[in-house]
Amino acid sequence: MPWLKVLHIAALVIWCGALLYLPALLNHALQLRKDAGFAQGTPPMPRFFYNSIATPAALAAIASGTLLFLLHGLLGGWLILKLGAVVLMVVAHGCLGWLVLRLEMGIYRGVKTATLLAFLLAVAGILSVLGLVLAKPLDWS
Repeated sequence: MPWLKVLHIAALVIWCGALLYLPALLNHALQLRKDAGFAQGTPPMPRFFYNSIATPAALAAIASGTLLFLLHGLLGGWLILKLGAVVLMVVAHGCLGWLVLRLEMGIYRGVKTATLLAFLLAVAGILSVLGLVLAKPLDWS
C-alpha cells in the first residue's frame, strides 16, 4: 500500500498549501473589490481555487488517511491528537469557504480579520499534524 501513503501525503501537501494560499487570495480579492468603484465584478479566482483545488485535495487527504487507518489498524494516542489537528484544518477550510461566499455577496465587514484568524487556525492545525507525524516514530501508544 505505498501508493496510498503517497496519495495521502501528496493530497495533504496540496491541501496545506491551499490553506496557506487562500487567505492571501481572499485579501487580494477584497482589495480589488474595494478599489473597483462602480464596476464591481466578483473575482472568480477565490471560488475556483477553493472548489477546484483546495476541497478535492482535502477530500483526498481525509479519504486516503481514513483508508490507511482502516487497512493498517493504526491506533494510539498520537492518532487521536492528529485527528484533532485535522479538525482544526477542516474548520479553517470551512471558514475560508464562508469568507469566499461573504466576499461574493459584497459583505466586506470583518473579512480581513476573519481571514487572519482562519489563517492562524490553519497554521496551528498544519504544524500540529506535522509535529505529531514526526513524533509518531518515538513509539507513542
